Amino acid sequence: MAAPEDPVGRESRIGRESRIVRPRRRGRRPGGADTRAQLLAAARVEFAERGYDGATVRVIAERAGVDPAMVNHWFGGKEALFLAALDFPIDPDTLLGRVLPGPPEQLGERVVRMFLSVWDPSGGGPLTALIRSVAAHDEAARMMREFVVRVVIARVVASVAPDRVELRAALCATQIIGLGMVRYVLRLEPLASAPPETVVAAVAPNLQRYLTGPLP
Repeated sequence: MAAPEDPVGRESRIGRESRIVRPRRRGRRPGGADTRAQLLAAARVEFAERGYDGATVRVIAERAGVDPAMVNHWFGGKEALFLAALDFPIDPDTLLGRVLPGPPEQLGERVVRMFLSVWDPSGGGPLTALIRSVAAHDEAARMMREFVVRVVIARVVASVAPDRVELRAALCATQIIGLGMVRYVLRLEPLASAPPETVVAAVAPNLQRYLTGPLP
C-alpha cells in the first residue's frame, strides 16, 4: 500500500512547476482570422511609412506580434501582402500575362481593353473605393503610387519603351487612373456609360503614344 503524499511536499512541487517558464510558441497564433487582420494592419502602416522598398517582412511581423513565417503562410510573400493591404482585386502577374503578349504597337489597346474587362462588370467595384481612399488619405496615395509605378505600369512600359521609362510610366498612369476616376467615381457622362469599344478607340491611341511614341 502506497504511503500518503506529504501535503507540504505536494505544495512545494506545485509551486516549482508554476514557476517553470515555458518557451514561447512560434508559428501560427490561435485564431487565424485575427492573425491575418493583424498582419494587414501592420503592413498598411509599414508600407505607408516606408514604401514598398523600405518595408520588410520581419518588421511587419514584429508590428503584428507574430512570427515572420506567418507572412508566407497567409499571403505567400511581400508582394502578395502589399496587394492584400491595398485591397487590389487582381493578381498583377495575371494582368501582365493578358496584356504583354502581342504586337507592341497594339499594347495601348490591350491595356485599355483589359482594364475595362476587369472593372466594367462590377461598375468599378473595389477600384472606386480605392481611388476615393487615395484622394482622401496621403498614406493610401503613397501605396497606390507604389503599386501603379512599381508593380504594374513600369513593367508594362519597360517592355516596349524606347526611352524615359519613368516619365512614360507616369504619363500612362494619368490615363489609366484618370479613366477610372471619370468612368467609375465621378461617373461623368457620356464616358461613364460609353460602350467599351468607344472608350478603347478614344483612349488607346493616346496611351500608345505614351508607351512608344516620341515625347516632347
